[in-house]
Amino acid sequence: MTLEAETRSAEADGTRRRARTVLAVLALFIVINAADKAVLGLTAGPIKDELHLTATEFGIIASSFYLLFSLSAVSVGFLGDRIRPRPLLTALALVWAAAQLPILLPAAGFGALVATRVMLGAGEGPGYPLANYTAFTWYPEKRRALPSAVVVAGGAGGTVLAAPLVVLVSETLGWRAAFGLLGAVGLLWTALWLRLGGSGPYTARLGPADEPSEAAYDAADDMVPFWRIVTTGTWLGATLSTFAVLWTLALGFAWVPLYLEEQAGFSDGEISGIVGLPALSMAVLVLSAGALAHRLLRRGVSARVAQGLLGALLPLLAGACLLLMTRAPAAALLPLLVVAFSAGNGQTPLTNAAIADICPPGRRSAALGLSYALAALASLIAPYVTGRIIDAAPNEATGYARAFDLTAWLLIAGAVLSMLLIRPDHDARAHRRKATASTTKAQPSAKE
Repeated sequence: MTLEAETRSAEADGTRRRARTVLAVLALFIVINAADKAVLGLTAGPIKDELHLTATEFGIIASSFYLLFSLSAVSVGFLGDRIRPRPLLTALALVWAAAQLPILLPAAGFGALVATRVMLGAGEGPGYPLANYTAFTWYPEKRRALPSAVVVAGGAGGTVLAAPLVVLVSETLGWRAAFGLLGAVGLLWTALWLRLGGSGPYTARLGPADEPSEAAYDAADDMVPFWRIVTTGTWLGATLSTFAVLWTLALGFAWVPLYLEEQAGFSDGEISGIVGLPALSMAVLVLSAGALAHRLLRRGVSARVAQGLLGALLPLLAGACLLLMTRAPAAALLPLLVVAFSAGNGQTPLTNAAIADICPPGRRSAALGLSYALAALASLIAPYVTGRIIDAAPNEATGYARAFDLTAWLLIAGAVLSMLLIRPDHDARAHRRKATASTTKAQPSAKE
């Protein structure tokens, strides 16, 4: 082996190690993201008791988190194509910490909870898409499903770790201390990211020369209008299906702990263990789906099958379990609940990778950000709508059943749409053809 070849091999090994390190830090970022979301639901009982809240009022607090969520996701998504991820992710983590710490003040009540949840949502809105985009800068095309799965699995890890810790802190030091703890954790992550984080070699307009598809597509960035990307079947199918998945997750964060306490009769200690079960199941399903899609793509299976059809089976399963959850015997409640609130999110890394694969590098962050922003409107609506359904029902049991049924049909509809619309290979080829044709027309002829 020549010296030049040895140098290239060493550089490649160093890049792979750095990619794994950054991916681990990004997964931790999403762990904190998920814990920040979950803390309100995990402390719902003490909060409602101390502040004397109705179900609708608690639903308003839960929904307020998503008031600026989508707007922030879109704005930072477009910035992500112009500014490196390092400062953007740092700013987001600092906003998270700043939003959680004021709840430590005894005077912080309903208004303060609404205001700080709005601020937290504005900081967390871009979290998932920007973390995925950053991970994608370390991996080439057709190898992004598994890294995305690792990032998304961080959300499951956040719930698993947060549930027992938040309940323990809440019971020993009060519910306010749980919010303060997560604020401090956000500051610690910021220091870690500044030490180890950064973007990789597949950043927009900086793709390596040995990736001709990326390099060629990069040169045609300006020839692919953004509107063309966001009107493809792949982008629309992924966004609509993610809308249903995020509706389910928002319902799970805000209302499932209360459902387990008020309807199923579980204690706080039991609930802290139970809410971690869907998260564990989610982590397994997310990583398994990502690994299977990665293997299928490497074997030449089409992206429509590996990302579209495979992914759609998971929310379809989740919807079926939600329909059965309030109709099956009590002994089946926990297994059905675990699958219902975990399986849908197994599709997320596949839809993220599908969107990334149809985008030129210079459009990728914006496309991911806008998709997530629109889908996240479900998270704004779901907690409030659920509270209204419960308050309007003749009894709470009926209200929960109606809310779960609505969520189930959303999941099933999203799954069917993603089966029909997600075709990454087809849409990517169409973009490249149009970009090449536009480039050819723009070039002067030989006679000129």
